[in-house]
Amino acid sequence: MNALLSSALGLFAGLSAQAAPVAEALQRPAVTVKAPERAALLSAAQAGSRIVAVGERGIVLLSDDAGRSWRQAASPVSVTLTTVRFANATQGVAVGHGGTVLTTQDAGSSWQLRLDGRRLATLAREAATTPEAQRDAERLVADGPDKPLLDVLMWDAQRLLAVGAYGLAVYSPDGGQTWQPWMDRLPNPKGLHWYVARRQGDTLLLAGEQGLAARSDDGGRTFRPLASPYRGSWFTGELAADGSTVLAGLRGNVWRSTDGGGSWTQLPNPVPATVIAAATQPDGGLLLLSQAGALLRLHGERLQPLKTPPLPLPTALLPMAEGRLLALGLTGLTTVTLPAPNETRP
Repeated sequence: MNALLSSALGLFAGLSAQAAPVAEALQRPAVTVKAPERAALLSAAQAGSRIVAVGERGIVLLSDDAGRSWRQAASPVSVTLTTVRFANATQGVAVGHGGTVLTTQDAGSSWQLRLDGRRLATLAREAATTPEAQRDAERLVADGPDKPLLDVLMWDAQRLLAVGAYGLAVYSPDGGQTWQPWMDRLPNPKGLHWYVARRQGDTLLLAGEQGLAARSDDGGRTFRPLASPYRGSWFTGELAADGSTVLAGLRGNVWRSTDGGGSWTQLPNPVPATVIAAATQPDGGLLLLSQAGALLRLHGERLQPLKTPPLPLPTALLPMAEGRLLALGLTGLTTVTLPAPNETRP
């Protein structure tokens, strides 16, 4: 898998990256670009009425008019940012390559670097209590700051959990001021990549490559492995308000569990392309986005393709009010008006 495709999936896009360029990019602010809305963008989130989007070379975009116009915000790094989330209208977090964690207190107008790959490796070495953990931590230190963080969840503005390549998992109880390695807490003995982190109340869902999946029902104090119904990689997932779990990934595989991951039902997918993103609409409906640019809506136990034009090189989506959707991709931003629930492709 090349770096371009990995970025499109929001995955481990640093396969060909070298430690030295990443180190330099961690110390170099993002450059201002003429048309940032046409940059490769990987994630977006609501910060109150504002939309914040992030992507390649540390780019951060802001929109205060529901995505009609955009401006670039200052960013302290030039590494690719993979995920952005907000706890409330002003306090948020973004993660990315080089073990990067940024936080904001002003809805994305300014950002502070809270963690990078070098410090993350040092923390892992200091916390290692077994020969295996010490060996893994020494390898992180020797490799340099090139390991990407790929997803992040927030309980609130203080508690953060960031996960990523090679099983990386770090927790902060104080908004990023201090960090605790969580690699030993998670059931991931092979150090596989974590691609997905979701939270609903005290329930946490983590998922990744080769069918890797884990769940916590006590706010992250303990995790248990989930018996995956599929051995391919999970690239996205959601914890629904009704308590069900959806995981999706390679070759259009979409699976649903209504008992906390004890058993799974495959949802037939009429678009057999890799599913790269999922998002919950304001009305609670679930949308899925395929690598082929197709949008699907979960209706009961069926996935229904929507009558929308194929999205170019898509990476992520953000449902908005009034039936509108912001689609992100390697060619920038696209606003889509969603059809009514009964308007689907045959």
